[in-house]
This record gives sequence, C-alpha cells and structure tokens, in this order.
Amino acid sequence: MDAVTRIERALSAAIGLAEGPGCPPRLAQAMRHAVFPKGARVRPRLCLAVAGACGDDAPVLAEAAAASIELLHCASLVHDDLPCFDDAATRRGRPSVHAAHGEPLAVLAGDALIVLSFQLLARAAQQAPARLGALVTVIGDSVGVPRGIVAGQAWESEPRCDLAQYQREKTGSLFAAATAAGAAAAGADAAVWRLLGDRLGEAYQVADDLRDAVEDEQEMGKPAGQDAAHHRPSAVLQYGLSGAIARLEDLAAEAVAAIPDCPGASALRAVILSETRRLLPRKLSASAA
Repeated sequence: MDAVTRIERALSAAIGLAEGPGCPPRLAQAMRHAVFPKGARVRPRLCLAVAGACGDDAPVLAEAAAASIELLHCASLVHDDLPCFDDAATRRGRPSVHAAHGEPLAVLAGDALIVLSFQLLARAAQQAPARLGALVTVIGDSVGVPRGIVAGQAWESEPRCDLAQYQREKTGSLFAAATAAGAAAAGADAAVWRLLGDRLGEAYQVADDLRDAVEDEQEMGKPAGQDAAHHRPSAVLQYGLSGAIARLEDLAAEAVAAIPDCPGASALRAVILSETRRLLPRKLSASAA
C-alpha cells in the first residue's frame, strides 16, 4: 500500500471517530471540511518516508503519527485563516472553514482537531506502547511553546523578530516533528532526525513566501500578498526575490545533507531531492530557465 493511501485511510478513520454519536453535526462537518479534500500531505508523507527508512516495524503507529501531524497542520490552517489573523476567505481553492461554517465553529473545529491528533496516537500506541512517550513529546513540542506553532504564530504580534526563528517555529516545527516522529514510531533515535525536518520546514516557508509575492489567488488557492498586507516577516521582504531564491536552494541542499545514516538513506535522499526541486514557484522557474 502506498503512503498516500495509508495516510488517507488513517485520516478518514480519525474523522470517522470524531463524527461518532454525541458530536454536533455542524461541528463534524466543519472538521471534515478542514481535512478533506486533501492538500499535498507533505508532512505525513515525510513522516512515513522516515519511518520506512528506519524499518517501519510498527506501521499502525507510524500511520497514526503521520495522521496526527496532518490533523495538527489542518488545525493550524483553520486558525490561521480566521479574521483575527489572515482573514482569508479561501483555502485550497474553496471557502475557508470560517467562511463556510462561521467563526465559532471554525475555532472549535481547529481545537477539536488538535485534541483528536493526540487521541489518535493514544489509540494506536497499543502496537508499541513503549514508544508513545517519545511520540507525544515530539509532536506536542511542535505545536506548543516555547518553540512550536503557537510560538511561531505569536511572533507576528511582536514588534520585531528573528526571521529564521519565526520560520522554524511557525512552519519548521511540524516538519521537524514529522521526521522525528517517523523515527520514533519505528523505534529509532528521534533527535538525530530533527535537523532534516528543520531545514525542510524552513525551505517550505521560504517557498511559500516566494509564492505569496509572485503568484495570484487562483494559482495559490488562497489569498496572495498576505505577507506585505499584514507586515509579516518574510524571506522576500528581508532578502529580496533573488536572495530568497538563493536561501531556498541552500536550505534544500542542507536538508539532503542532514539525512542520517540508516538502512533506507538512499531511497529517502531521492524522495527529498524530488520534493525540494518542486518548491520554486513555476513563474520563477520559467524566468530562471
């Protein structure tokens, strides 16, 4: 079974669990809207790729870890789109959750997805109970404070911040969680896999900054020009267009170099190279050519 099928199956089961008796129907609809139809699923695919490179001897736990990370990512998007943050009316080419279901249900749907991610881990831990502590720590640290998504989002409310730190926390933290959790689910040392996720996460954020600067809403599937409109830290604003492209290329190379020695290192290196080559927006790829 391929990674995408495993991920979609795990997410469908998780949302099905949330839709059980007692869940208000409109809340269930808002949660499903947040998770489906699927986005790129980059983080859970990365989690399963690392688990595979480390042996993947507990596939049910690895799938739960991957789905947990994607649920947290979806929750962050729901909250990020709210009027108090980006006030984005669209996400993935259709109405955002608050635009479709209202602000109260959007807040609650995001909260419920966060809780559901840890419920999912707890249920799957029966396959390898001794690994649950490491997984909860890795994934919990990626969304909280002092260095998780919440901290990253909060830097936008400060008068100034370090761009690299902001990007590592807001975007890189879940990528680091994906690589570390994939290793932890397979019984490997999670700590040595964090650098790969850190570098990949920062690369994806720089790529997102570039798309925000050069693409339009139709191309992105969400509002464009948000960094400038909200005066947010951005690689393009700090380094300029060419500097941001150079930074993206450096981060991609650092990510490949950060892959630890493991049985599946060669296959994983090919996956990472393929992913990073697609990061540069098409408009900039065409102009470079």
